[in-house]
Formats: sequence, C-alpha cells, structure tokens
Amino acid sequence: METYIRPPRRPPLFLRLMLALVERGLGKPLVANRILAHYPKAFWGSGILEALVAHHDREVPRRLLKLLRMQVSFAVSCPFCIDMNSKEFSGEGITEDEILALRGIKGLDEVASLTGAERAALAYARAICSTPVAFEAAMIAELKRHFSERTIVIIASTAAQVNFWARLIQSFGVLPAGFTAECAILDLEAYSTRR
Repeated sequence: METYIRPPRRPPLFLRLMLALVERGLGKPLVANRILAHYPKAFWGSGILEALVAHHDREVPRRLLKLLRMQVSFAVSCPFCIDMNSKEFSGEGITEDEILALRGIKGLDEVASLTGAERAALAYARAICSTPVAFEAAMIAELKRHFSERTIVIIASTAAQVNFWARLIQSFGVLPAGFTAECAILDLEAYSTRR
C-alpha cells in the first residue's frame, strides 16, 4: 500500500543530497522526509529538530533514550516509529519483558529489570503523549527524585520529538521500513492506524 502523499518527482538538489546522506547512514529510505520535500521549510525544520534533540548525552544513558523513543512510538501507535526506534533494542539491554511493559501489556512495576528512574521517565513520557495531557503531582515528584531539571528537559524534548515525527509520519500514511526485520514481540500490525 502506498503513502497518502507521494514524494515530489524532483526535489531541489540540496534536499536530494541531504536525503541521500541520511538514508545511506540508516540504510533505509525515509519516505516521510522525502514527502516533506514538497515544502522545504518543513523539511529543514524537521531535520533541525532531529539533529538538535538528544541522541547522546552525558547525563542520560543511551538505554533510557532508547526506552523513551520506543515508549512514545508505542503510546502514539506509529508502526514506522516502533520499527525504527526499536532497531537493535537488545544492544541497549532492552528485554522482551520490557517491551511488553512499553506496549502496556505488563505494568512498568511488573518488570524488575526496569530501574525506578526508568519507570519514572517512562510514566512521564506516557503522560506527555496522552490526551488531554495531565501530570499527577506524585509523578512529577518521582521524576524530580531521580533526575535533574536539565535531564527532565531532555526526557520531555525526546518524547515530544518522537511524538512530532509519529504524527507527521502517520498523517502521510508511511509504513514500516523494515529496520527491525522480523521481530514478533513488537507486533507492528497491532499498531497500524491505517483503515
């Protein structure tokens, strides 16, 4: 099945070069980014957002950033995002039990391998993605118990960035690209928003 919107036939040369560079690094086509070439301001704005959000940080373990990206992807039901953000999840020590918790099949408290800090960050990320957005005082207190204000900003901006991309990708009808190959635990079909 195709996307709802096709990429332009001949995007501007500089956009084509940038896309080629990014796609070569990922090893997969980025259909949403190609579609954004219809409106270069959105292409560049989205690219800048992606480039400036935390991917590595001295205060936030890579594992936590990966868990957050996966949590938001599941929370907003974006199959492409789940596929992309779950790539090589086991390399960060993320277990299948933890994935079941990210999917909401198990409670975060039921998975002993998640630390208290990880549980607090994941609960916060879920709240960021909910409608209406609402934060319980106890949730914020728990978050502040584990993290500095700077780290909370990184957690919030990471969750918001994935949420932004998920909504954009879903609005174009972009399907998973095969980043995770065959990983049944992710159950991508259950998260399809296409009817």
